[in-house]
Amino acid sequence: MAINSIENGAVIMAGSGMCNGGRVRHHLKHNLWRERSSVVFVGYAAEGTLARRIVDGAESVKIFSDDIPVRAQVWTINGFSAHADQPALLDWLGDATRRKVFLVHGEYDRGMVKLQEVLQSRGFSCQLPGMGESIKID
Repeated sequence: MAINSIENGAVIMAGSGMCNGGRVRHHLKHNLWRERSSVVFVGYAAEGTLARRIVDGAESVKIFSDDIPVRAQVWTINGFSAHADQPALLDWLGDATRRKVFLVHGEYDRGMVKLQEVLQSRGFSCQLPGMGESIKID
């Protein structure tokens, strides 16, 4: 908590790149409104996340039920995401026989549907389960 009172300068590194949980939300609450602050997002920010709203230029964001104005400089550095891209996923999956592939992580319209189409064109049975949908694995 003492970090929140630093006014000169500090580099705070947070492990929650989407800003949906953890200490990063506290750091943003205490610094995002400050014009002399900078927030640097390294990697990918998914749609619907606090990080994405900030990256997309929101004038204010809600953090812990408070509306926080975004006055800090916001920077993005792409290319550092730990998530595999489509070619890497296809390489990892290989040509091994699979009964079914479930795609459960990613942006639905921008990536998952396209990957499903590629997998189906290669003969894989592929499903994108919906939120709360139960899947029976036998």
